[in-house]
Amino acid sequence: MEILKKPILTEKASALTEKSNRYSFKVDHRANKLQIKSAIEQMYGVSIVAINTMVVSGKSKNRQTKAGLVTGRTPKYKKAIVTMKEGEVIDFYSNI
Repeated sequence: MEILKKPILTEKASALTEKSNRYSFKVDHRANKLQIKSAIEQMYGVSIVAINTMVVSGKSKNRQTKAGLVTGRTPKYKKAIVTMKEGEVIDFYSNI
């Protein structure tokens, strides 16, 4: 099971990082806080103070096509917001 799927790099997540040294990740829905903490500490070599997790529900989407109205949902996912120790940073753009 791959615990960390990808970092969330939105404007809201970037503002959270600048303001309070917190990073957001999209994680596997079966992973718990201890597994997420160990995976992030191994991958980025940082120490973590706290982890908050939440399940983000999918949105309902509608689209008008030639065949008529097509409805569907975006998939739900689990999000982890990680608070780092003061002075530690994660650089997501270093390995591009």
